[in-house]
Amino acid sequence: MAVQLAHRMASIKESEIREILKVTQQPDVISFAGGLPAPELFPIEAIDRVQHLVLQESGTQALQYTTTEGYAPLRHWIAERMNSRLGTDFDADNILITHGSQQGLDLSGKVFLDQDDIVLCESPTYLAAISAFKAYGCRFIEIPTDQQGMDMEALEAALASTERIKLIYVIPTFQNPTGKTWNLKKRQQLAELASKYNVAVIEDNPYGELRFEGEDLPSVRTFDKTGQILCTGSFSKIFCPGFRIGWIAADKELIRKYVLIKQGTDLQCNTIAQMVIAKYLELYDIDEHIQKIVALYKKRRDIALQAIQRYFPENISYTYPQGGLFTWMELPENASARHLLELALQSKIAFVPGGSFFPNNPKENTLRLNYSNMSEERIDAGLQTLGGILKEYLARL
Repeated sequence: MAVQLAHRMASIKESEIREILKVTQQPDVISFAGGLPAPELFPIEAIDRVQHLVLQESGTQALQYTTTEGYAPLRHWIAERMNSRLGTDFDADNILITHGSQQGLDLSGKVFLDQDDIVLCESPTYLAAISAFKAYGCRFIEIPTDQQGMDMEALEAALASTERIKLIYVIPTFQNPTGKTWNLKKRQQLAELASKYNVAVIEDNPYGELRFEGEDLPSVRTFDKTGQILCTGSFSKIFCPGFRIGWIAADKELIRKYVLIKQGTDLQCNTIAQMVIAKYLELYDIDEHIQKIVALYKKRRDIALQAIQRYFPENISYTYPQGGLFTWMELPENASARHLLELALQSKIAFVPGGSFFPNNPKENTLRLNYSNMSEERIDAGLQTLGGILKEYLARL
């Protein structure tokens, strides 16, 4: 190609998950790869009714431009929801509507990151967040993470000894890719360290409503006394991902900066999509809908973990998520999940190798399994097949 591209393009790679999802479009593939919601739970009839109502009652508004900040009734609902469930103290002016929580990450890169700035993150962390931030020339420091969250001593050591740290990126509840959840103490410690070292925190929370067991925990933002914590959320996992509507919540001064950046990106999110969601929330019980999702995903998680216990070799480990969409598996150190995937795809089984979830030091003996999208029968059958393939593969090492 003769044209000259921006230097940033050299660091942007194809999304491994998106490439695997192309394979999973084949109907005979059993996929544990993408974090896809169960399509049979999409409220299609209700959305059809709501969309007609929106067009009948407010058609000219729904089909017109709206403000960059987003549709005010929807922003008000989001603020109230976060306050009641997560212990935050937001109003509508703290909320910016985004194209999924993913756009919130991309806008955060534009707002905060210069070339060679540092992002601290969990190890491993969300692959698409790595991609979003890396586009702005940043570097990453991975912070070790146990079953209860980030190692706070390691986090403070990095904060105290490293220049140009601009962001700490975390998913404290049902983390992607591991499914782990931070305890209360570590949430509070993170807020305290962010204030002490004057570093912004992006608290990503796309899965928090999908709790199967245990008690809800407050947002890290609850402990924020200095406005360091920004929160992202999405309707993708609790309603419909195809609308691509999410949000970022932060202090109003920061939201104004995000608005300026978003105006140069896409001006605004889809007006009618925002109004349809707001009308649905007015007419229907979203909690009843979420309860259906939680019941189904819990059933599928249980079947997946039982299948792993039944069919997989004993010399592997995996997480027990209390909610969300994923479990995380570690194979013996000399194993490669990428090689395992090549073998699995021959039997029409797909998953995501774990190496791409580490920005610096990939652990290729790891993989992520999703349990939300396949039927219970296909989950059991697919994991039985994968377990057999894994046993044969490990026996040859």
